[in-house]
Amino acid sequence: MSEPGAITLSQKEWNRVTVISACVKGTTGVRRAAALLRLSPRQVKRLKRKFRSGGAAAMAHAGRGRASPRRWPAPVRQRILHLARTTYAGFNDHHLTEKLHEAEGIRVGRETLRQWLRAAGIGPPRRRRPPAHRQRRPRRPREGEMLLVDGSPHHWLEGRGPQITLLGFQDDATGKVVGAQFFPSESAEGYFRVFRGVLRRYGVPLSLYGDRCGVFVRNDDHWTVEEQLAGRQQPTQFGRALQQLAVTFIPAQSPQAKGRIERLWGVFQDRLASELRLAGAHDRETANQVLRRFLPHYNRRFGRAPAQAANAWRPAPRDLERICCFIHERVVSNDNVVQWDGRRFQIPPQPQRFSFAGARVQLVEDLAGRVAVYHHDSKLQVHVL
Repeated sequence: MSEPGAITLSQKEWNRVTVISACVKGTTGVRRAAALLRLSPRQVKRLKRKFRSGGAAAMAHAGRGRASPRRWPAPVRQRILHLARTTYAGFNDHHLTEKLHEAEGIRVGRETLRQWLRAAGIGPPRRRRPPAHRQRRPRRPREGEMLLVDGSPHHWLEGRGPQITLLGFQDDATGKVVGAQFFPSESAEGYFRVFRGVLRRYGVPLSLYGDRCGVFVRNDDHWTVEEQLAGRQQPTQFGRALQQLAVTFIPAQSPQAKGRIERLWGVFQDRLASELRLAGAHDRETANQVLRRFLPHYNRRFGRAPAQAANAWRPAPRDLERICCFIHERVVSNDNVVQWDGRRFQIPPQPQRFSFAGARVQLVEDLAGRVAVYHHDSKLQVHVL
């Protein structure tokens, strides 16, 4: 242990003591000492004068023990720690740095903030997993060439409201979220609603990449007689819509295969959950309001330019209500009645056909719950019994 009043030198300062003392004794020249210490000869001469007057202690840094003139005022530091524990509790270091600058007008470096938080016992909200060796799939070069689709059931409202699920579409080339919305659960109706918004705003993508959820692919072993004769199962409602739009669906074989959108959910469960907490969102409607404000900020912050300037979006057809819907085939009974979901629809004589007994018709239910009956491409006039 060092005695009170003693000065402890660093290894670099002890090296200076050794070289400068040899220079003072005359065993080492000034130029040689300057080369060893990587200093100018003029600086070596200054150190020699300091060593003669003060000895080895003079080699210690003159600012040791003094407070830095650039040190943050203690009240500001305490205010930041108070905000980190109250208003912005649960924010990660980078997100908190941005919030302090945007909302509080305090511009502090992330590393400085991290040191303050750890010294005050405020740890990171999420623990990082150790890195695993995997080969990352290259991004598609054009925007709209492939969209990543997935749902994230999570405690988004942290007990302030019901359990909700976030459904989203992410462009693979840019990493931008082109569509997202909260729903009670992961369902075909929810995916239809978000996808319809993407089609209207951007157009039709070339492909979709998602998991083997029952909304996208058939996972059952049941084959009807018609399917056995055709040699393939009928697609799901969402799969049928993709076929109508000529969009290729690529099913991932493991959760790690769609790691890009899984990492997106990790960021959202950190940043978006903090924004929901800050806004006091307590139900699905208020959560969607916060999400609509959050998405443009996220895309500006984390989006990137595609490798190729030309995009791959195709124009969307006009009859999206006939595509993003639920279609059920039924056979008309002898009294020109078709039954579905506990309801009976009477088909009166039509201009193109007097009777539809025995004909196959399609019952089209749109996302608003309205039902229409079609025979091929002709919409039939019906009334509910």
